[in-house]
Amino acid sequence: MPELSDLLPMVALLIVIGGFAGALAGMLGVGGGIVLVPAFFYAFSALGYGGDSLFQVCLATSLATIIVTSLRSVASHNKKGAVDWEILKTWLPGIVVGAVFGVMLATSLRSSTLQGIFGILAMVVGLYMAFGRSEWRLGEAMPTGILRMILSPILGFLSVLMGIGGGSFGVPVMSLYNTPIHRAVATAAGFGVIIAVPSVIGFLISNPVDTPPWTLGAVNVPAFFLIIAMTLITTPYGVKLAHAMDPKPLKRAFGVFLLLVALNMLRKAMGW
Repeated sequence: MPELSDLLPMVALLIVIGGFAGALAGMLGVGGGIVLVPAFFYAFSALGYGGDSLFQVCLATSLATIIVTSLRSVASHNKKGAVDWEILKTWLPGIVVGAVFGVMLATSLRSSTLQGIFGILAMVVGLYMAFGRSEWRLGEAMPTGILRMILSPILGFLSVLMGIGGGSFGVPVMSLYNTPIHRAVATAAGFGVIIAVPSVIGFLISNPVDTPPWTLGAVNVPAFFLIIAMTLITTPYGVKLAHAMDPKPLKRAFGVFLLLVALNMLRKAMGW
């Protein structure tokens, strides 16, 4: 068991990460996971923690925080009648199946391989944020039948491999299928819950090695509580900033920043 003093540098870094992630989530409407996973990885690496399971810890801890933040977000959006429960109910089975397969794959891969996967997927998200247009459409209504059976597991699967909730993939999918943006954001919060719950259960019963101190399964307990506390504090300030300025150029700038993070993650994954 590590000394409490050994955890102080980790605590300090996690407080900063949580504050930044919360503010960014409130300001840009992006899920915290897209920030938390690379931030966890760089923070734990800087503190000297490594090994083949480190990226699993980053994914699992991010997803654990998403359970809390997404439940809070769904409750808030539901009071305004913005959540589309029909989409949630019909997409839930496929998303859960995809999330389970995502955990099975993630727990079997080395940290460097997961870094590479995250880097590739983060590039896709970054490109959409930087260059995507709100008027793009693939259809006039959310897919049903075979197409839904294909897309819903893919959404859950890819989200687990990035340690994110429903926002980064769910909102673009719903927007491309003509769902109003406020309804898409609200419903994607529900996607976050149904992605995170089964995946965190899977990560908790996994048995990773060489993990940072105070890690249960693959979930780092201090990181979980500190991130939740800080995002609850800073997200409202991010929301205020979003209303005080035009978020579109900020979102595009964040997309470019995410591309740089993704490229650096790919560089590290390839050992350069």
